[in-house]
Amino acid sequence: MFQTIKSCNNMMVSPHWMATQAGIDIMRNGGNAIEAMISSAAVISVVYPHMNSLGGDNFWLINTFDQKLIGIEATGFSSEKATIYFYNSIGLKQIPGRGDFSAITVPGVVSGWMKAYEYSLRKLNGKKSLEEILDPAIQIANSGFSVTSTLEKNLKSKKSELINLKEFSNKYYSNELIEGSVIKFPEMAETFKLLVKNGLDDFYRGKIFKKIFSDIKKTNCILTENDFKSFNSRFVEPIQLSLDDCKVYNLPPPTQGVASLLILGILNKLKHKCESEFNFIHSIVEATKKSFILRDKYVTDPDYMRININDLINDDLFSKLANEINYKKALEWPITSQKGDTVWLGSSDQFGNSVSFIQSIFWEFGSGIYLPETGITLQNRGASFSLNSKSHNVLCPRRRPFHTIQPALAKFNDGRCFLYGTMGGDGQPQTQATIFLRYKELKQNLQDAINNPRWLLGKTWGDDVHNLRLEKRFDDKILKRLIKAGHEIQLVDDFDEVMGHAGAIVTDQYGNKEAGFDLRSDGIALGN
Repeated sequence: MFQTIKSCNNMMVSPHWMATQAGIDIMRNGGNAIEAMISSAAVISVVYPHMNSLGGDNFWLINTFDQKLIGIEATGFSSEKATIYFYNSIGLKQIPGRGDFSAITVPGVVSGWMKAYEYSLRKLNGKKSLEEILDPAIQIANSGFSVTSTLEKNLKSKKSELINLKEFSNKYYSNELIEGSVIKFPEMAETFKLLVKNGLDDFYRGKIFKKIFSDIKKTNCILTENDFKSFNSRFVEPIQLSLDDCKVYNLPPPTQGVASLLILGILNKLKHKCESEFNFIHSIVEATKKSFILRDKYVTDPDYMRININDLINDDLFSKLANEINYKKALEWPITSQKGDTVWLGSSDQFGNSVSFIQSIFWEFGSGIYLPETGITLQNRGASFSLNSKSHNVLCPRRRPFHTIQPALAKFNDGRCFLYGTMGGDGQPQTQATIFLRYKELKQNLQDAINNPRWLLGKTWGDDVHNLRLEKRFDDKILKRLIKAGHEIQLVDDFDEVMGHAGAIVTDQYGNKEAGFDLRSDGIALGN
């Protein structure tokens, strides 16, 4: 059994210890959960460059002291120049994953921070200045930090894809970066200093904006100045699923949040899901398949949705899909899968505010387009679009791409607030379901729920595997039953980070907090 971290005041969890430290320090010194989250998110964009950058997107679920639930969607839309005709004219049949023509969506990260920060000032009596909030990121970017094993691993595994991208190569491959070596980002420190001096909107309409386009104009990237000037993040209404003793919340399209609720809705109809470990794994895997089929048929930019998303959060539909699950035979697989790089972070403050947050550049190192004047790597989330004119995710100007990233939050009838999430493309909804049910149904503490053996169906960050992967820690009898049921399995090492970096925080009705972090990551949970 793993020991959980407990506190009666503040709690922070992230996949890198330096980001966790930044957040808990803000709260320890009187800041709230939103201010702490921005500080942590800024640090993670420095110390986890393979998964994060100011050039990515983020999403927020904020539960306030007075029990208001706020959603923020900060996903950048595609360029005004992004058309099927453009790609056809340069001889491309699909949007590439790397290089100039993959960086086609506006970065939403800083706009998301700005929306949350303004809300904190207006509604939550926020007191922390941008200087206080961003100072940890400035200091770390200037002085440098130790390369982690996961950063070294990704630089090596993706070298063939990234080495020929000039500015990226100059930054990351001119000197060999191995675990323990120090890397600095002075140019990123200057970007943060400008955000402090001129405000967060400077990223889209000020000096940082000018620096960004000074670099972009040296590439073939089709993002325009007007794209940046026209973009704003927005508040959204969270979607929800009612269960017997709680309500579970996620974000609406363009995220795959509905897939997470579909999985839990289907599982809620399966009476035998927790009778054995085989039943538990098989039930979640099969519910995941059912939900992904619907996700890949319908989920896109909400302005282009063919159905009302709430039609999928339907009790009759849950029953129908649950009845189609056979405990003796697995549904054939695969279908098209989604991969992605992401970080989930959680914060809970002494004032009663909590944040479930996720930030991403999609693939590891995003598009690979590194902007040396600002230290920003642009995301490649536009690779989610299709050049097939009949696709529900067809590319067109100013359209928001389908997003795998989605923060989760549950409110229990007894007053508990449960924040949870993970990185990892297709892994996110199924790992969310696993952690949630281990906590809710199996009564595991958060560290056990997160760090007990896990599995993954489909793609996650850094690979293109479609089958069912399981950590070697599972009992051979379970593996044999899964194979007999028709699952095509592959074993991976114990605590392999391909399973994702998860985290969770529970705050009870008295303000007591419990947190769990993932031993597969470089993270930690800290409270005070």
